[in-house]
Order: sequence, then structure tokens, then C-alpha cells
Amino acid sequence: MKFKSFLYILGTVAVILTIFPFVAVDYWWIRIFDFPHIQLTILTFVAFVVFFMRFEVKRVNDYLFVTILAACLIMQAWKIIPYTPLAAKDIQDSQEKNAGTTISLYAANVLQSNKKPELLISDFKEMNPDIMLLVETNERWRDYVVKNLPDAYKYRVEVPQDNTYGMLLYSKYQLINPEVKYLVDKKIPSIHTKLLLTSGDTVQLYSIHPTPPMPQHNPRSTDRDSEMMKIANLSRTSTYPVIVLGDFNDVAWSNTTSLFQNVGELLDLRKGRGIYNTYNANSVVFRWPLDHIFVSAEFRLIAIKLGQDINSDHLPTYANLSFEPEKAAEQQPEKPSEKQLKNAKQQAERVQL
Repeated sequence: MKFKSFLYILGTVAVILTIFPFVAVDYWWIRIFDFPHIQLTILTFVAFVVFFMRFEVKRVNDYLFVTILAACLIMQAWKIIPYTPLAAKDIQDSQEKNAGTTISLYAANVLQSNKKPELLISDFKEMNPDIMLLVETNERWRDYVVKNLPDAYKYRVEVPQDNTYGMLLYSKYQLINPEVKYLVDKKIPSIHTKLLLTSGDTVQLYSIHPTPPMPQHNPRSTDRDSEMMKIANLSRTSTYPVIVLGDFNDVAWSNTTSLFQNVGELLDLRKGRGIYNTYNANSVVFRWPLDHIFVSAEFRLIAIKLGQDINSDHLPTYANLSFEPEKAAEQQPEKPSEKQLKNAKQQAERVQL
């Protein structure tokens, strides 16, 4: 095979993979291409640059090919730039010298089969969060965590399960009317609770872990998308400030997560700061952000970072927030359009228990 033919094939692959995420179907083998967007951008850039080594000025096909590659590269970069310091921040930094009301969050997919739970304990004790969410947790995990849990975590919601969708929530703040709900599947829990902050303010917290669009889990993304849209609708209509956290099994830049954020009228901590890839912790090349924290406009950010290696395929996520409702008007997200609301409603209603 000639080198130029190889470049044509490489570029064609890049073009096809760029188009796939825009295909309006929910089969896993389509939706999975939402994930490696950074890797795809690098592939397209390499194909674009190297192609000029064999570019022929008199060949119209060459002009057409580099134009298509350039268009794909722009589309790909357009999705990534919001998650870099080049873009504006969704949620602004807290300017309070001594923030009076703060809430720190720690979320981790522990990997149910993980045999080194002591690494998790060490990491979250160092972070010392107010709220800790652990997913993929069974009875073994629950027993170990409780045994090593500091006394400050007086409030808890525990849903240990052996199907990799167990969920544990521990809090230093009082939990008000905590509920375990099964929005799309009787075996997939989500935790809905209100938190009473030290200031006396009440905050709504949603913790989720929907199924990924993978053949061994779910051949379609329907369940995941439906659960995310149900939470988005709850967030938008909540009368309290909102925090949503968990392993979404979806990347930050996907159409689904973008719709979730828009419809939920939420802010993404990553935007304007960094990608903060959480999965796969065991790979240097194939990593993307699957674990998220979204908040409403009443919050400002003090710190965001990833946790240490806990022997899981995910890295933990940590964020420290300042509750500053008096400044909410300064960072209000755009209201969702009627089309977005209709789309979210349709996706939410695709799965009913």
C-alpha cells in the first residue's frame, strides 16, 4: 500500500468517527464514539499535518480532502476547548477570603472487585470531604468503609448491591428526607436527598450511576440517557440549590451530557479549567471524564482535583464549593430552548418503571 493511500484511509477513518456522534441512534457501537474525542482530535491533526507531505498542488481531490479534514478538526476542537483554560469558566472562583458556608464533595467508583479498599480510605481521609459518594459498592465494601469511617460522618444512605450498581452516601451534614429511587431499572439506584448546611440553608443533592452503553451492560444508551434527563428535569424544577454528582458513564462533551446540563440549568466545574479525566485510570492513552459534579448558580468553586490511585479503573473526583446565593445572578446558565426541553422529555419518557 502506498503511503498516500494509507493517509487517505487514516483521514477517512477520522472523518467517519467525527460524524458518528451526530447520528441520532442510541446503539452502543455508535454512542461509544462519544468517548475518545481527545484521541480522535489528535488522530485527525496527525492525518491533516502528515498529508501535506504528499500533497499535490494540481490534484483537486487533495484540496477537497484537506478541507474536509480541517473541518473535522475544527469541529473536534470546538468540543474540547470549553474544557481548557482558553474558555470562560461556567462556575466562577470564590473570592471570599474566609468562605463561611462551604461544602466539599468526594465521589469515587471504587471498582467492586477491588481488593485494596485501604487505598480508598487513605485517600478520602486525606481529602476529608463533607459528602462522600461511593459507587460499585457491595456488602463487603460497605462493611469495610463503615469500620474505617470517621465519627464525623453521622448521616448515611447505604444501598450495597452485587451487580456493580451499589451506592453508599456518607455525610457530615444532616440529610433531610433521603430517598433511594429507581428511575429506569429496579436494580439501578439513585439517591435523592436534601442537605442542611451550617448556615441553615437547604441544598438538593442527586447521586447517580446510570448504565453505560456497552454490550456487557446495555446494548443501547436509552437507560442512561433517560435517567440523566429525569434528573435534569428534577434539577430544573427544584426549589432548592442543586448538586448532581456521580459516575455518569458519559463524557462531558457528549450531546447527552450537554443536553443534561442545559435542561437542568446547571454549571460544569470543568469548563474553563481542565478535562480532569477519571477513566480509565489503568491507561495513559485511553482516558476520558466519566465522573461529574454539576451545580446550580448559587455555588462558587474553591478547589477541584482528582484523587489518588485507589486501585480502581476510575480516579476519585473532589470539589470544594462555597455557597454564595447572593451572587447567583452573575453566573446564571442559559435557559433551555423549547426544542431542548422537548428532546429531554422524550428521552426521559423512553423508559418507565
